Amino acid sequence: MVRILAADGLDASAVRKLEERGYEVLQQHYEPDELGKALADVDVLLVRSATKVREPVIDQAVAAGRLKMIIRGGVGMDNIDVDYARGKGLTVTNTPNASSAAVAELAIAHMLAVSRFLYIANVTMREGKWEKKAYKGVELSGKTLGLVGLGRIGMEVAKRAEALGMNVIYTNRSGPHIHVLYPWKTKDELLAESDYVSLHMPAVKGAPPVIDAGAISKMKDGAYLINTARGALVDSAALCDALDSGKLAGAGIDVYPEEPCKDERLLHHPKVCMTPHIGASTKEAQRRIGEEIVKLVTEKFG
Repeated sequence: MVRILAADGLDASAVRKLEERGYEVLQQHYEPDELGKALADVDVLLVRSATKVREPVIDQAVAAGRLKMIIRGGVGMDNIDVDYARGKGLTVTNTPNASSAAVAELAIAHMLAVSRFLYIANVTMREGKWEKKAYKGVELSGKTLGLVGLGRIGMEVAKRAEALGMNVIYTNRSGPHIHVLYPWKTKDELLAESDYVSLHMPAVKGAPPVIDAGAISKMKDGAYLINTARGALVDSAALCDALDSGKLAGAGIDVYPEEPCKDERLLHHPKVCMTPHIGASTKEAQRRIGEEIVKLVTEKFG
C-alpha cells in the first residue's frame, strides 16, 4: 500500500479521495530532526510552507529507499531543496494553479487595508478610541500598480486591480510577455512610477533582497509595498526605515524571512498590515490544492 505523509495537513475531501483509491494517509507534522526518520516509512511527502525539506532530510529518506515523491501544496518550492532531491531520483512537484486566486485576493485586501487604515482602525476602535481625523486614506482607483513578477498570481492580481480602476504595469526577469497587454517596465522604471508595488516572484536561495534600501530610494514618495510572495524578497530593516521616514506610506506583508515572524520592529510598526502567511488559506484554495494532489499521486502510482 502506498503511504502518504501530509506533514502540514490536507483538505479532508482530498484525504477521503486518496483513501477511497486505496492509499494510506498520515497527517502529522515533524520537526527537521525527526522528519528524515519518518520518511523511511512513506512513499509520498506532502508539505505546504511550514515543513522544510533540506539535504540532510533528503539523504535520510533516500538511504531508507522508500520515498519516491515530494509535493508542495502551493506555488513556491523554496522550502524544498528541489534540485538536490531530483538529483537523488525523487519526483518533486507543486500545485501552481490551485492557490493563485486566493493569494491575489489577499494582495488586493492588503492594498485596501493599508490605504484605508483598516488594520489599525480596527485595533484603536476596540481600545475605545475614535480617531476619525487620523485615518484619511487614499483610493486605489486611478493609481498605478507595479507588479514585480507576472506569473499566474500576478495575472490574477492584475485582473482584480483593473476592476478597481488601477493602471497596471509590470516587470520580470525574463522580459516582456508577448501576449500580455500591460506595459512592461524595467525594475527602476516600475519603482519610480508605481503608487503600489506588489511582489509576485520566487525567492532565489542566497540572492539579496529584491526590495532593499537602494530599491526603496527609487520608489515614489508615499508609495505602498505589498509582499505576499516570499519574505526573503524584502529587507525588513530597510522597509521599516522607509516607513519611519515617511518615504513609504505603508506596507502589507504576509510572508517573512523567518516564520513565525520574530522581528519586533516589524511586528509593532503602526504602518504595517500583517497576516501570518495565509495567502493560500481559503477553503476554496485548499480544496483545489487537495484535488491537484489527488491527481498528481494517482498519475504517479495509479
